[in-house]
Amino acid sequence: MRKAILLLTFLEINLSLIAQNETKTSTYFFIRHAEKVLNVKNPDLTKKGEKRALAWSKMLTHYKIDKVLSTNYKRTLQTAKPIANKYQLQTQIYHPYKFNVQEFIKKSKGENIVIVGHSNTIPNLVNKFIGKDKYNEIDETIYGNLYIVTITNKVIQDIILNIE
Repeated sequence: MRKAILLLTFLEINLSLIAQNETKTSTYFFIRHAEKVLNVKNPDLTKKGEKRALAWSKMLTHYKIDKVLSTNYKRTLQTAKPIANKYQLQTQIYHPYKFNVQEFIKKSKGENIVIVGHSNTIPNLVNKFIGKDKYNEIDETIYGNLYIVTITNKVIQDIILNIE
């Protein structure tokens, strides 16, 4: 009996250690808001922008998205909305200059997250996630960049795709 209890205790401890060391990959999708109405303060998306926002949600179909984050502007919220709706999520508001990247990475281990921002904030945020000054601001005419960052056991990989 004593041996059985020791064996069960040993197995429980080992299973607990295995669970703690389990590999989890976090995937972050960074996109700039879709096309916006020009020369308007806090503009809405154009019809083309609405189509692009819907296309982003279709493009991410093969992922189970756990969170959708957006800055608190109409154009970013409208870009995020089809993705959030598809996964029955509430879009979470973030401030790009007050975003604690390291804390966020720790808390989102193993999740797939979409982050919507602006031409001057998304590349900077991606740079913070990858720990390198690699990406420059997005030209005002470009709306189709998709930055993907994956983190597995502190191994960080990144890629940029242009979807037009």
